[in-house]
Parts: sequence; structure tokens; C-alpha cells
Amino acid sequence: MKKGILGRKLGMTQVFTKSGKLIPVTVIEVEPNVVTQIKTIETDGYNAIQLGFDTKREKLATKASIGHAKKANTAPKRFYREIRDAEVSNYSLGQELRADIFAAGEVVDVTGTSKGKGFQGVIKRHNQSRGPMGHGSHYHRGPGSMGTMRPMRVFKGKKLPGHMGGETVTIQNLEVVAVDTENNVILIKGNVPGAKKSLVVIRSAVKHPDTINEAEELNVYETLETPEETTEEIATEEVQETETVSEEN
Repeated sequence: MKKGILGRKLGMTQVFTKSGKLIPVTVIEVEPNVVTQIKTIETDGYNAIQLGFDTKREKLATKASIGHAKKANTAPKRFYREIRDAEVSNYSLGQELRADIFAAGEVVDVTGTSKGKGFQGVIKRHNQSRGPMGHGSHYHRGPGSMGTMRPMRVFKGKKLPGHMGGETVTIQNLEVVAVDTENNVILIKGNVPGAKKSLVVIRSAVKHPDTINEAEELNVYETLETPEETTEEIATEEVQETETVSEEN
């Protein structure tokens, strides 16, 4: 059965394994998700759980959303998403899901909204080639032929300029590199769709739902903190040097 959680993309960074391997990862902040609704085959025709993410003030919420959240004994949420085919018997209304729902090495699918590119031509939008730029050519970055004259129209599906980006995109078979339960963060190998601070949905992989790769141990770098005794000694030495300089003057 599937499982999933909602998160917010923070950006990308890189981590190192004990063997010296560099892994580019996307950092996803996973605040506690609340189970706001449980759907079953008897009541809704399919099994699913609805998750709420990112609490917002009641002043900004509609009365319907406030009432919906109160059934789960929680505050109104900014985002609601369903995780279909979940084992509903393992969840209860108002239950909180945290980052530890996934473990390092698991294979997941990540869904997000791609970055909007605005209105673009066929070269950028469909990766077509341009015409010659010199020698009297008057065709440079155009969309090309519209087809034969017989139908007297443009066929459906013709690749033309238009709005690019801003679409729901799912990248499959990504690997969870690490799970930080203290900071509510999940590190996923590679890139995921969407801009920074955008909503993403992490689900169990459709093609490889039970695959768990062997996770490599990561290097942990800690900042060196000066002990209190050493700090006091340094401060005392600085005061003594200042007094000596003032006496000489």
C-alpha cells in the first residue's frame, strides 16, 4: 500500500558519504502533516487519506475549511492533498505524520508544479532547431511549416509557440538519501520539480513500491565551539595586554 507526505522545497545542496562520494540532494522541509479525512470504498468508492499541510490563520480561511479542519481537531491548512490506495486502517483522523514515515534508501515519486516560463517559442518550448542566420535566409526562429494545403487547417497537436511551464510534473524513482527528524527535513537524491518554497508531494514509487536501496553512511560535519574556559582565558589575556599598553603610554 502507498504512503505519502506533503513538504516544501527549500533548495539543493550536496552531501558526502564516508567513501568520499558526492551526492546532489534536494532539501524538502516536512512539517507535521495532519490526516484531515479518511476515505473508504464504502463511503467514497476508493481508499485514500487526505493530508493537510501548512497551518494558516482562521481569519484567512473560509468557514467551510474551518469546519472541515475541526473534524480532525486541527487548525485550517493551506494545502490539502490525497494519498490514494493507502492502508486506511493504519491511520486515524487527526493523526500527525512526520518525516520518519520514510527511511533512507526508499524509492519515491515526487510531484510538484514546474517553474513558469511564460510565453515561449518553439525552440525553447519544444527544443526545435533554428534556420540559417545568414546568406539571405529569412527563416530563423519560426515554427516551420503548418502542414499540407489539403485540410486547409492546422492539425491538432502541432508544436507551436505558447505558454510554457507551470504544469504538474512527477519525477519517478528518486531515492531518499537521509531523513532528519529533528529538523523535519528529507534529503532526496537529484532534482525535483518546482521553485524554492513550493509545495511538493512525496509518495511511494508506483513502479518500485517495495524497493529499498542500501543507504550509504553520510559524513557529518560539526562546528567547533570554543570551551567556556578557553574563552575566559582569551578575554583575560586581552585585558592584561590592554593594561600593559596603557601603562607604557
